[in-house]
Amino acid sequence: MFSRLHTESINVGYGDRLIVKDLSVRIPDRSVTTIVGPNGCGKSTLLKAMTRIVKPQSGAIVLDGKSITSENTKQLARKLAILPQTPEAASGLTVGELVSYGRHPHQQGFGRLTKRDIEVIDQALRATGTIELKSRPVDALSGGQRQRAWIAMALAQETDMIFLDEPTTYLDMAHQLEVLELLRRLNEEERRTIIMVLHDLNQAARYSDYMIAMKDGTVVKAGRPADIMQRSVLRHVFRVDADIGADPRTGAPMVITYNLLKGETEHDEKTMDPAVRAVAVH
Repeated sequence: MFSRLHTESINVGYGDRLIVKDLSVRIPDRSVTTIVGPNGCGKSTLLKAMTRIVKPQSGAIVLDGKSITSENTKQLARKLAILPQTPEAASGLTVGELVSYGRHPHQQGFGRLTKRDIEVIDQALRATGTIELKSRPVDALSGGQRQRAWIAMALAQETDMIFLDEPTTYLDMAHQLEVLELLRRLNEEERRTIIMVLHDLNQAARYSDYMIAMKDGTVVKAGRPADIMQRSVLRHVFRVDADIGADPRTGAPMVITYNLLKGETEHDEKTMDPAVRAVAVH
């Protein structure tokens, strides 16, 4: 597995509260990687650490052989872009103006748009199916349209890596698939490395090449979707007893049904099947 980005035993927290603990993980290049796990397990914090929004208390995050803490801000912004969980645009801002912000890392002087900037902006709008929305205010768009406009801004940044924190939140089923299929296409056609956080396991398994399952600030297991979508892994990570099958349309592993585990505590895991406990080590 070729990887340009990895973490080395990072600890990340806020004040005295440690969220991510001694975490080491490698992100496959030119693949779609999805981070999954229960609420509060550190998924978003890991994403923020890998994009230098928050600084690890210890450990290192390495991109192209260099710690990102030593990277020039503008240079780093030419390598990776992040779409936060609930992005907000100024009232009245048009789609075209929003997407133009993605060109900031490439601009000099007074930041006027060059011919090249305009070409890249229009290319990003076409790739996301938002070219016809260029003159419309962002706050007048539907949820799916708005999310595609934000992705267009990330594309206009011309980075090899795009990070997205729960890009399908608040979207209906059709718009969720629209966004995920767009990201898959960007990976396949433009070879962009996509790293995202999702809550829906079936969507994660369907659209990802690689998955990272987290619990309590640590990585429980990382690998192909088939490696993560295992009954023992889901028991350990989510405390559910799940039946796993194959998606009849894609062949991807999927949760068919599940129940909460009842009457079992973390202490009880010591008496469980070794296959269940083994997922804590990778």
